[in-house]
Amino acid sequence: MNDNESSKNRKRARRRDRAQNEKLKLSSEKESASAAGRIDEDEEESTKASASAKRIKSQGQLSDSSSFLAKMKAKLSGGHFRMINEKLYTCTGKEALEYFNDDPTLFDTYHTGYQEQMSHWPELPVNIIIKWLKDHSPSLVVADFGCGDARLAKNVKNKVFSFDLISKDPSVISCDMSNTPLGSSSVDVAVFCLSLMGTNFPSYLREAHRTLKPRGWLLIAEVKSRFDSTTGGADPKTFTKAVCDLGFTSVSKDFSNKMFILFYFKKKEEQSSKKKEVEWPELKPCLYKRR
Repeated sequence: MNDNESSKNRKRARRRDRAQNEKLKLSSEKESASAAGRIDEDEEESTKASASAKRIKSQGQLSDSSSFLAKMKAKLSGGHFRMINEKLYTCTGKEALEYFNDDPTLFDTYHTGYQEQMSHWPELPVNIIIKWLKDHSPSLVVADFGCGDARLAKNVKNKVFSFDLISKDPSVISCDMSNTPLGSSSVDVAVFCLSLMGTNFPSYLREAHRTLKPRGWLLIAEVKSRFDSTTGGADPKTFTKAVCDLGFTSVSKDFSNKMFILFYFKKKEEQSSKKKEVEWPELKPCLYKRR
């Protein structure tokens, strides 16, 4: 081989080597780019996963926070109800009327809490009284002392005078229950459904006696614990005697419900001209426990 050919061969070899090097370089760059892309994708997925985890954690914290606030509000509301409830059982009707007149929103707070407490009762005494009225003549005129949401009047055909400390309904008359605008001997049935709350409750019953016609009915539903003499409550017999001394006859008592007692009295047709001193038992306040 002459020098000329040898030189050409060397040049061709160098060109092949350069071409191969260029291919290797391009291949290496592609692999690097691909690897970098995979790394970027992994980082993006990792970032997304991290953001999602933070979002879930944040939502969980918000949910926990909302739940905590709801529980705290319920506790505060329940505590406020218990405070008002205790006040009503330990003051006179006149004081209770002034208390609610000073801040009528307290009445709403009380009745919201009261309805929540009643939701735990298997049976409500007002429903039994409604049934009793439906079993009697719709012509009987009724006075509902401490009517609350006036459920009694809304569920019977009778003419019902609804009384409570605050009126939130046009049909409810706001007054102290010891001094109603009813005339003497003007109603056939007087109802006290969980409403003998004031320390002067005998004055409520005297008002019922005044407004009832002779042989008119007096229906009283009260929390059973208030008449449990083993835990400081009044003896039902002592209470019944006091009501009878006021001018009533005891017709029946219903102790069958575990939450409340029902008393049924009738006003005596003949009233004694001699007023008898009535010895009233103290009725134990119904104070609700924390839930």
